Amino acid sequence: MSAEMDALVRGVNDQLEALEATLRDLGGVRGRCVAEDGSVTAEVDAHGALTGLWLAESVTSRPPAEVSRLILWAARRAAAEATAQRARIITRLNDALISKKCWGRPG
Repeated sequence: MSAEMDALVRGVNDQLEALEATLRDLGGVRGRCVAEDGSVTAEVDAHGALTGLWLAESVTSRPPAEVSRLILWAARRAAAEATAQRARIITRLNDALISKKCWGRPG
């Protein structure tokens, strides 16, 4: 193969590796938030879907409206954390693709 073809194949392989790493890392994204008093813990995945919710025994002594506010607060904070993780992963992918010759653009 010519040097140009070798470089093209290397670039495509690098992009494929970057995409595979991104998929792997996105699969591991988890946002988790624990209320200051430890009474509520929420966990979400990369899509913001609630994957875990833990309530301490202490919530049984609180009014339901207060508990629901704590749950929503923790879930929102966990989702924000997951979103930040996801953004870092996507930024890393974009940087990897832009730094190579990609989609016909010089890099």
